[in-house]
Amino acid sequence: MGAPPQQYALHWRETGLLARRRFLETLLDAPVRVHGPGRRAAFGTAWIGWGLKESGRRARRFAERDGCGVLLLEDGFLRSFGLGVRGARPLSVIVDTTGVHYDATRPSDLENTLRTGRFSPAELEMARRAMTLIRREGISKYNIGLPPPEGVFPQNEERVLVVDQTAGDLSLRHGLVGPRTFREMLEAALDENPGATIWIRTHPDVLAGRRKGLLPSAVDQRIRIMPAHWHPADILKHFQRVYTATSLLGMEALIAGVPVRCFGLPFYAGWGLTEDEQSCPRRGRTRTLDELFAAAYLRHARYLDPRTGRKGDIFAVLHHLSILRCERAFWARSPGEEWSGRVFVFGFRLWKHAQTAPFFGEETEVRFVRSLRQARRAGLSPHDRLAVWGMRDPTGLESVEKALGLKAVRVEDGFLRSVGLGTDFVPPWSLVFDDAGIYFDARTCSRLERLLAETDFSPELLEAAAQLRRRIVELDLTKYNLERPEARVDFRTAARGRPIILVPGQVETDASIRYGCTAVRTNAELMRRVRSANPDAFIIWKPHPDILAGNRTGSDEAARLADHVETVHGISACIRACDEMHTMTSLSGFDALLRGKRVITHGMPFYAGWGLTEDVEPISRRYRQLTLDMLVAGALLLYPRYRDPCTGAVLDAHEMVDRLAKLLANTPPARNALYKWLLLLKGTAGSILWHAGRLAGHS
Repeated sequence: MGAPPQQYALHWRETGLLARRRFLETLLDAPVRVHGPGRRAAFGTAWIGWGLKESGRRARRFAERDGCGVLLLEDGFLRSFGLGVRGARPLSVIVDTTGVHYDATRPSDLENTLRTGRFSPAELEMARRAMTLIRREGISKYNIGLPPPEGVFPQNEERVLVVDQTAGDLSLRHGLVGPRTFREMLEAALDENPGATIWIRTHPDVLAGRRKGLLPSAVDQRIRIMPAHWHPADILKHFQRVYTATSLLGMEALIAGVPVRCFGLPFYAGWGLTEDEQSCPRRGRTRTLDELFAAAYLRHARYLDPRTGRKGDIFAVLHHLSILRCERAFWARSPGEEWSGRVFVFGFRLWKHAQTAPFFGEETEVRFVRSLRQARRAGLSPHDRLAVWGMRDPTGLESVEKALGLKAVRVEDGFLRSVGLGTDFVPPWSLVFDDAGIYFDARTCSRLERLLAETDFSPELLEAAAQLRRRIVELDLTKYNLERPEARVDFRTAARGRPIILVPGQVETDASIRYGCTAVRTNAELMRRVRSANPDAFIIWKPHPDILAGNRTGSDEAARLADHVETVHGISACIRACDEMHTMTSLSGFDALLRGKRVITHGMPFYAGWGLTEDVEPISRRYRQLTLDMLVAGALLLYPRYRDPCTGAVLDAHEMVDRLAKLLANTPPARNALYKWLLLLKGTAGSILWHAGRLAGHS
């Protein structure tokens, strides 16, 4: 193919591609210049066009005129989370200098690679790894749709899937599909599978009301029409055979291990992997699925890393899509009827709306409301979902839950939240969504508690947890990260050989005390207990950061019972300097466990009762003995969701930790009042603009 072009030319009429210009420059590793009327391309330039549309035809004409190269683009086979016709951001493209992959009438780079190319063992191993992830995470081109309801596909029933496509699809015209092909395909499915139920899968664009389908109306009693947006990966496992003309669903069926019969000539037909109604003389070679995947998804595709906005690889896209799929599945499996895609959210302050909306998942319609009356006016139904900040239940929530068959999901800050306090209006980097209870309410079993009690922790998961734990300790991160990692304090001289006990203060009105403590509910009572049990110890009282910041009020009695009151250094430095910690339910007890300290709990925090702490109030239902890495895996890897509050980019725990550390090192949290109110103003303005944009999108 020779050396890649030094730059690319884009015609000024290409409005669609112009909107993606920066995206293209990132993926192509070269500048994309806009050319006006009559302007010729310079040496070392290639014209860009889109497939076989007018855009691509124009690019070919200009390339022939200027004697230069052409690059034809098409959506990648792992395109996005959501439909392109609805504006979902693309994450990959297919690039071709010869033709277009779906055009069977002439060669393409992809076809030429499959005809004559060789694949290294490393490429094939990468292909196998990627296909394993696709199968395990249920990833497809658009990744929309929900699992089919239970009981729709009875066991011991033979089922065949017939794939409809859209009228005017260029892959049909150039894939040698005739006017009767879809009727013949449906008749063949009925005739060749006399004992099977025939399901017709409608194209997502048809279900979205943007296109028309091609399969004839169902006349046989064995035919079923899929009535909703069911996700391809969730339906393929229920079928024994797939019939298609040129749909990419045929390729996805091959990846899923389902036999495929093709009535057209898509790029994956003619290589010995499908049963083909037509033949292509150019495709006379047998290829393995690994080779087909390596050519189509690796060698001829370019990927955007959604986290960084820079050029990435297939695994960055698969990781991103798998997280979004899990988030969507969370709402889909919540109690209630089939999900509408809407979540009504209660109890969130206005300044948080725009910053927290991305946490609810892409393709989710988030409705922040003040009351159930407002939700009813907006059409609240059993198909919707409810979410509440913490325990800020709107009046009448329980009766509405019963009437609609719903259960509200509770939302709270994650355990690695931000650089700065939420009460200082610093946006969160992590939130937890709990459909069973909430982690600080010990009266009931939360989703986190179930994860810790029931998860079969794999060696890979535990290794990831161990790496994360070591990284957190190395970077010295906590929930709010109010001090630089290099901060140090030493109490040994003042202690004069006595054991050093750290007691972190809490806000006594906090829900974790109301719902997680029975015998001890105040800081003063906690200090009296610690002093009584340890009369010879050097006890450090560390007031809660919200109280030190003046955002909450607290009592002075606990401070009078301490040997030292620490108001200068942060909690992390104090943990390093102590021998043990006593706490009611403070998250700093979890931080102390990560750093190998002895922790005694006087309440029932989420990390108590698993054999890692000494508990004054036992929790009988927490019977499992956990290792520290099991606790970390549940609390930091499986339970929270992570987002960059500036960009909304999906992060995993490892990426989020690195970003927090970089932010902390470069910009330590400002604690002055002006900065605090500027953050409030910024968050509120952003939320007002977010609401205005949402309303404009629905008008």
